[in-house]
Amino acid sequence: MFATYVHQLDPVIIQFTQGIALRWYGLAYLAAFLFGYLLLKRLAVRKLWVLPPEKTADFIAACALFGVFLGGRLGYILFYHVPKAGWGSLADDPLLVFRVWEGGMASHGGIFGVAIFTFFYARKHKVSWTGLGDGLSVVAPIGLLCGRLANFINGELYGRVADGVAWAVKFPTTFTDPKTPEYGRLGEALAATGAADPQFLESMNAIEPGTLVGEGRFYYAQRLIEANRDSDKVTEAIAPYLEPRHPSQLYEGLLEGALLFAILWFVRVKFPKAPHGLLTGLFFGLYATFRIFAEQFREPDAAWVVEGVLTQGQFLSLFMYLFSAAFLVFAFRKRRETV
Repeated sequence: MFATYVHQLDPVIIQFTQGIALRWYGLAYLAAFLFGYLLLKRLAVRKLWVLPPEKTADFIAACALFGVFLGGRLGYILFYHVPKAGWGSLADDPLLVFRVWEGGMASHGGIFGVAIFTFFYARKHKVSWTGLGDGLSVVAPIGLLCGRLANFINGELYGRVADGVAWAVKFPTTFTDPKTPEYGRLGEALAATGAADPQFLESMNAIEPGTLVGEGRFYYAQRLIEANRDSDKVTEAIAPYLEPRHPSQLYEGLLEGALLFAILWFVRVKFPKAPHGLLTGLFFGLYATFRIFAEQFREPDAAWVVEGVLTQGQFLSLFMYLFSAAFLVFAFRKRRETV
């Protein structure tokens, strides 16, 4: 039964006015920062973090703004948007960098952004950079989990075609992606939808063959996606034109989020005197491993680095092994010095 499920979740929770809405994506970030604050404060109270409890709130707020948002957005622009659309698109619309509510955040960019922010924060406040990073590394997977759940609700970053997988999901958002087979079936899906629900086609003022190209094609695909959320007839009509896919957002959420958090929290609590840098090294290494594994099930959202072998996400994750090794070596050297 799960293989026939067609994704109908609405990314908007409440629409206030045109252009202003409360979205699951934004709520996911809010939840991530809230849980991060509560967990870090608990670690601080238990003397398992280098900052005192009263400084936790200010640190999280600054880290969110200058590390996660700025780093994540710039990472998306540099790693994904520019290679796909070119520098000219950014020159024509420089405000694109700030429109985070339209989507487009890179987890690798956010991680590196946080690393840079904590480095300067540690120097200014004269605390251990690696100790500061250890606390963030423990709670960061909660943010990754929330983000991946929001990706699933949005129907974005979906997986590759998964024939015979019982829990596969059909994502109508694939109608807007030229890399997918569904993109070429949009016209047929629209025609079938009209037969099942005449009011839908009538509301679109009919479709002329020449309109299913460029911006016109995207417009009709978006209308079809929106109609699917409100009408079971539309859902039934488009289902045969959609491929069952891996819900890779959930795979990544469980691995990079839930499992990684459980491992790091266990190490932090079980070994309270672990040398600074150990948890940060584990975070980089385990995140890279989980991301590289999960990417096997995810439809690449950027050009392959090595066609059919290495995706952009996997390529960026390889560098994280270098960071992992550096932090682990630092941690064990520190441990030997104190023994």
